[in-house]
Amino acid sequence: MDAFLEAAIDEARQGLAEGGIPIGSVLVHNGKIIGRGHNRRVQKGSPILHGEMDALENAGRLPASVYKESVLYTTLSPCPMCTGAILLYGIPRVVVGENQTFMGEEDLLRTRGVSVAVVQDPSCIALMQGFIATKPELWNEDIGV
Repeated sequence: MDAFLEAAIDEARQGLAEGGIPIGSVLVHNGKIIGRGHNRRVQKGSPILHGEMDALENAGRLPASVYKESVLYTTLSPCPMCTGAILLYGIPRVVVGENQTFMGEEDLLRTRGVSVAVVQDPSCIALMQGFIATKPELWNEDIGV
């Protein structure tokens, strides 16, 4: 398995251990993780701290050129909000752990020139399926159902 996807999965597991939603993400530039995060909506009472947003926040303020040379790894297909951030900062490549439990805005990313690779990683799928089965109300709140 890709070490960067594994780091995103570790973030997702950390979020689950904290009582949150198991979605993790890392931002990688020149082969190095520069930002990592996980969904902290529950932990921080935040409406916007999805895994991708947390990773971007934790990367800090960066020159535009860094984003344009980076890859975002996420355990779950990006929602419209996270897709917007990817497009806003010009991140050219996204690696998605899985899109079976939730299909985000991958088509929009592709139409805007972003390379999207979907791995269908069994660990990512199991994390989300298990979470959705045990906490459907929290999952439905997170995705706005």
